[in-house]
Formats: sequence, C-alpha cells, structure tokens
Amino acid sequence: MIEATELTKRYGKTTAVDRLSFTVRPGVVTGFLGPNGAGKTTTLRMVLGLNQPTGGTVTVDGQPFGDRPRGLQHLGALLDAHDVHGGRTARAHLTALAVGNGLPRRRVAEVLAEVGMADAAGRRIEGFSLGMKQRLGIAAALLGDPPVLLFDEPLNGLDPEGVRWVRSLFKQLASEGRTVLVSSHLMREMEQTAEELIVVGRGRLIAAESLRDFAGRSTQRRVSVRTPDADVLPRLLADEGAAVRAELDGSYTVTGLPADRIGELAFAHGVRLHELSPHSASLEEAFMELTADSVEYAGAAR
Repeated sequence: MIEATELTKRYGKTTAVDRLSFTVRPGVVTGFLGPNGAGKTTTLRMVLGLNQPTGGTVTVDGQPFGDRPRGLQHLGALLDAHDVHGGRTARAHLTALAVGNGLPRRRVAEVLAEVGMADAAGRRIEGFSLGMKQRLGIAAALLGDPPVLLFDEPLNGLDPEGVRWVRSLFKQLASEGRTVLVSSHLMREMEQTAEELIVVGRGRLIAAESLRDFAGRSTQRRVSVRTPDADVLPRLLADEGAAVRAELDGSYTVTGLPADRIGELAFAHGVRLHELSPHSASLEEAFMELTADSVEYAGAAR
C-alpha cells in the first residue's frame, strides 16, 4: 500500500505538489492521471525517496521507502526507460541490480523471459528501441518480486501486442494482491486497465475514486435514440432544451436530457422508439472536463 498525507513539494516560490493525500490499495490497478505540469512525476519521485517532501509524508507499506535496505524487494519502479547505461547488456544491467539488492542471479533470466526479452539478454542496451527499453525497465521492476509496483508512462514506444501484454501483466500483478500504480497519458488504455484513479491538477488532488465514479461525474452524458418517427422526436427533444445530432446510421445522439425523460416524452406523444441507450462519458471526456481548470499549457483554437 502507498499512503500520502498532506504531501507537499516546493521549489522556491513554485509549489509542484500541494498537500496531496491519497491511498493506493493492493489488489487493483490504480491509474495516476493529470495534465502536464500537474506534479505527477514529482509525486512519484517522492514515493521512491528520490525527492524529499517540503511537507507531509508518503509511505510504502507503512514506512518511507528511502529507509528500506535492498529496496527492489519492497518496491519495483519504472520511471524513465532511457535512464540506463547504454554500453551494458540487458543481462549485465539486471545482474548489477540483482547483486546490489541481495537477489539471486537466477532472477535475471526469469524476468527477461517474463518480459519477452530472453533472446536479447546479451545485446547492448544502446541498440534497443524504446519499446525494448520499456520491457527492460519492467523487468527491472519485477526483479525483486516486490509487493508494490510503480510505473511512469510504461506504454510509450510499445507496439499493439506490447500494449496488450502490459495491460494483461498489470491486471495479473494486481490479482496477486500487489499494489500497482500506473501513471499514463493514454486515457483509452487506462480505461481498459485501471479500476481506481488518482487524478491531480496543479499539484492538488482532483479525485481519488473508481474509474466508473469519475466518469460518472462528467456532464457529457449522452443518449443514443433510434425511432421511425424521425419527423417528430427531434423537435420534441429540442423543445425540452436538448441538443440533438443526427448520425449517419440513422440514429440520434441526444445530450442535455436523461434517457428516462426522453422515454417519457416519447410515450406521452406516441412516438415509437427502437433504441434508447444511455452512455456515460469516456474517461478521456471526463478527464478533459474535470481537469480543464488545471491545464498549465493550453493551445488556442484555430
């Protein structure tokens, strides 16, 4: 478990993380989301003891991670896939980590096989693609078989097969009772991977809840409607203040009215409905709406 309490980090007059409190529970994949400049990487570095908080605390299983010897047995992390010695082979890189953390050397071959890089064990890292470096970074995180795992943008550079593999891996790790925290900008992947979310903006907590609850907070709910009485229903809905958009497949997308009200209007006016399907906002839609005031750099519309 990862627990942050009033976690704060200032750089001079700039507050990167502002009294952030959250809990990352074991047994589920937790997504860590926020716009650029939201303080995500700074927060992750404080979890790992690489940056010291200005105020507040953050612990891993009840103890600051920096106080733990042989840290890979307690927490595995991937922060920057490029942060490796390019002149080393994959095997040599992982062997150095294993020796430094009191781990058996056999773990090197085991994790290389687990991430699909057994055949690349003797190759120098400088010749690796970004996707291969990501796999190597994940192998390093798994090396100590830790109960807590932390990944920062682990999907960058991975091909579709690699993305699918990582998604499955994270779910498997969580199902084993581990704590899995994943920071990513890829909303559609988080929608398929994470069960819980921690969302931050300008260093402050915006939400700490299930993905379903977060998406449900969006006002961008829509309803798909299909009717043979196309000359009647759109006018009725517009008179009620709804926005109605005709789709190419003959259906209508309605926003501004809930599905039950649409059904009541149709019944009251004798309008036949062949489809009435409410849709929650996607994670991306909810994220864009609920973090709009926390975006540090926004381009102008053209």
